[in-house]
Amino acid sequence: MQRENKLKITENNATAVVEFVLLGFSDSPKLHWLLFGIFLLIYLIILLGNGVIILITRLEPTLHTPMYFFLSNFSFLEICYVSVTLPRMLMDLWTQKGTISFFACATQMGFFLVLGAAECFLLAGMAYDRYVAICSPLQYPLIMNHKVCIQLVTGSWIVGLPVQVGQTVQIFTLPFCGSKHINHFFCDIPPLLKLACGIIVVNEMMVYILAVLIVIVPFMLILASYSRIISTILKLPSNTGRVKAFSTCSSHLTVVFLFYGSAGITYFHPNSYQYEGTDKLLSLVYTVLTPMFNPMIYSLRNKDVTGALRKFLPRLFKF
Repeated sequence: MQRENKLKITENNATAVVEFVLLGFSDSPKLHWLLFGIFLLIYLIILLGNGVIILITRLEPTLHTPMYFFLSNFSFLEICYVSVTLPRMLMDLWTQKGTISFFACATQMGFFLVLGAAECFLLAGMAYDRYVAICSPLQYPLIMNHKVCIQLVTGSWIVGLPVQVGQTVQIFTLPFCGSKHINHFFCDIPPLLKLACGIIVVNEMMVYILAVLIVIVPFMLILASYSRIISTILKLPSNTGRVKAFSTCSSHLTVVFLFYGSAGITYFHPNSYQYEGTDKLLSLVYTVLTPMFNPMIYSLRNKDVTGALRKFLPRLFKF
């Protein structure tokens, strides 16, 4: 009888949840305004840097190739991805409240997961593009035609949509009881599962299974592509050819390891409270720092992009 009453109380508490509180960086109240200034500057850098890459890849004829078509779409995806979390974080730092409605939290998580899945698959598509360019250079224009590029990009955007929307619905149909404080700066799966009550083993298993499908499978495809790429590069007769081939891949590989390294540790380590501080730091890497560094990584190591920037920037400042 007591067990039944406890379940009823739990259910009543669960249905009463109308909002959560994002704790964010509330443990450092004296640093709020400093953090607000830093993250605002980072957000502006992300918008400007990725926006410039989109513009120059569209306006510069020499960059109308599959590689830069993927890069411009990736930059647009990064702008969308970071806009799901950073503006909300800035608002919370400004108001110092952190309250978020149940629906707004679910919406933020849904967009975050869908865009995160799109990034995983788009990075795999970019790896395939480099594989074809280096391993089959003579057939590259035929294989990577405009139709195939559009199909790969479109597929990257939509392949994770039903899965991640379904996962969001699954998480937010769980009963939430006890604390409503999310020890994070956005609505992510690991901190939300800690607030759920009842038996959630099945939900945790689904999170791991979907993380394997969405994160590990594209990562394995990337590794397979680059193992073939490296094997082909090492067989090239000249050192100049090897250096040039490696330079076209190094930027993409840097982004891959930054994104997958931090995201993988966050979603695959044991679900324990002792990792909450680490989770926030790692989340900052793949949600904020990686989108900020992407334009620098791709432009500073790429002669085509730097050359286009030299032509584009003077024209921009004339206006």
